[in-house]
Amino acid sequence: MRAIPPAALALGLAGLIPFVWSALTGMIPELGLWTAQTIGPRFSGPYVGLSYGTVILSFMSGVLWGFATRAGSAKVAASGYALSVIPALWAFLMVGGGPISAGMNLIFGFIGLLGLDWLFWRHGLAPPWWMRLRVPLSVTVVLCLGTNVFF
Repeated sequence: MRAIPPAALALGLAGLIPFVWSALTGMIPELGLWTAQTIGPRFSGPYVGLSYGTVILSFMSGVLWGFATRAGSAKVAASGYALSVIPALWAFLMVGGGPISAGMNLIFGFIGLLGLDWLFWRHGLAPPWWMRLRVPLSVTVVLCLGTNVFF
C-alpha cells in the first residue's frame, strides 16, 4: 500500500478537530461553559459533534460518488452511485430526535460509511492508501461521538 499523500493526511486530521473539541467540551464542563459563553453554545458539547458529523457524513457521500465515476462498467458505476448516497440519506433521515439518538445514529452512520469505504477500495475505485487514512479517522470520530452519547 502506498503512503497517504501529505495533504490528504493533514486535511483528514484537521477534520477531526471539531469531533475532538465536541468530546472535550462534553467531558470537561468548564471548557464547555467557556465555549458556550465565548463562541456560542452550538460549538460546545454534543452540538458541534452532531452538526459537523451530519455535514461530514453527507460530504463523504460526495466522495464515494466521485469514486463511482471511476468504475469501468456501467453496472458497477450504477451500483456505486446508488451506494454512495446512503450516508447522506442516513444523515438526513436518522439524525434528529435529541442528542442521544442523533449521536447513536451518527455512530452507526460512520461505521456503515467505513464499510462502504472498504467496498469502494476493494473494487479499486478508491486510492490504494484510502483505508490507511479512513480507518483511524473513522475510529476517532466514533470514539468522540461516543463520549457525548455514553458519558
